[in-house]
Amino acid sequence: MKIEHVAMYFHDLERAKNFFVKYFGAKANAKYHNAKTGFSSYFLTFDDGARLEIMQRPTLEDFPKNTWHAGLHHISFEVGDKNDVDALTEKLRADGYTVTSNPRTTGDGYYESVILDDEGNLIELAAKR
Repeated sequence: MKIEHVAMYFHDLERAKNFFVKYFGAKANAKYHNAKTGFSSYFLTFDDGARLEIMQRPTLEDFPKNTWHAGLHHISFEVGDKNDVDALTEKLRADGYTVTSNPRTTGDGYYESVILDDEGNLIELAAKR
């Protein structure tokens, strides 16, 4: 069994798509749009076959995004080795993204950093283990 995909809503669908394409090499399918409901989405496919559905609709409610809440906490991307984590972290920082956790080895042995995407979602950059 495998997870088929994970889905996330975004206020700015095109900006979210461009973020994942630019920094994580995602490939986007053709945009789906339902004119009746206003719902739009892309399926983003990554090199290993993992898929992320990003979605938008005219009315979205925001909930406070803090570290300690029930539900989705972060998405982790294996970006290569430690040098790749360091390099992508610095590229994202230089491009204006907030780094909430600088590259480090965690207590459970992961080498990772964490950034915020354009809408405040936690994105983890991890080295291959």
